[in-house]
Amino acid sequence: IDAKGLLAIPGLVDVHSHGAVGHDFCDGTHESIDAITRYEASRGVTAWCGTTMTFPEGKLAGIMECAAEHVDAPDAAALVGINMEGPFISPEKVGAQNPAYVQQCNAAMFCRLQNASGGKIKLVDIAPEEPGALEFVDEMHDDVRISVAHTCANYDQAAEAFRRGAKHVTHLYNAMPGLHHRKPGVIPAALEAGATPEIIADGVHIHPAMVRFTFNTFGDDRVCLIADSAMSCGLPDGQYSLGGQAITVKGPRATLTEHPDTIAGSNTCLYDCMKRAVLEMNVPLESAVRAASETPAKSIGVDNDYGSLAAGRYGNVILADKELNIKAVIQKGNRIV
Repeated sequence: IDAKGLLAIPGLVDVHSHGAVGHDFCDGTHESIDAITRYEASRGVTAWCGTTMTFPEGKLAGIMECAAEHVDAPDAAALVGINMEGPFISPEKVGAQNPAYVQQCNAAMFCRLQNASGGKIKLVDIAPEEPGALEFVDEMHDDVRISVAHTCANYDQAAEAFRRGAKHVTHLYNAMPGLHHRKPGVIPAALEAGATPEIIADGVHIHPAMVRFTFNTFGDDRVCLIADSAMSCGLPDGQYSLGGQAITVKGPRATLTEHPDTIAGSNTCLYDCMKRAVLEMNVPLESAVRAASETPAKSIGVDNDYGSLAAGRYGNVILADKELNIKAVIQKGNRIV
């Protein structure tokens, strides 16, 4: 393939995405997974974690079983894992999750869901201040990467969760207390513990200065760029759903229809978040690429196959011009775009 004058970028790895092009991972159907992963691959995401919302165990079990049965299409992103965002979160910080189904951490329930998924759950979210959460971390941290999320935790509570084995933070700054000089909260606790924070660089969730602050503070070897995209990603403005709740999309912003001040996922794919971080937020190209490929791949343990152009990895490559417009996508050695 003649790539003269183009950049060669590793295929991206999105560890937190709910859906795209009118489909949601929580539909629990092969049709939806196929549609989402084909769209993701067309946008340079060659490895993808389907992300669940807060639902009852029965609904989640069906989603897990579908994922376990899924066979990757040759022109689609590989389903490399599942990010279990709910239901073990704080009822005070539900964000766009459905509060009716929030519950305390339950290791037995998690193990049942992990078995149903065929071991595909790579990330599970917890609010460390909730009853039973720290005990869950004690019991499960060797079996799955635990992420602090949708939480009211103070610094001490967050630091204790990280000390016991949590290693990740879901969409840093969103659905958690902000950074305050007398009430430091989750953010410095994560920094001191060496945790990997997710950030959404869609221009809606986080101010560009805070995106730069996060890269400068945590480093691109720890920051994981994510899309957190809803089913509206890749489609026009309008009415959609996320986690069973109605959302309204206008431009890059998606909000709960009944609570328009609540952001409900994003309307931007990971490639466009990475591109925006470089072109609009002054994040160095190398840092943004690493945060969208190698670092997330390492965070879920798939970096032997994905996330870099090193020898021995799959031949997953994006060719882009200097303005980061995609010119080709190669998935496992085959050009698909």
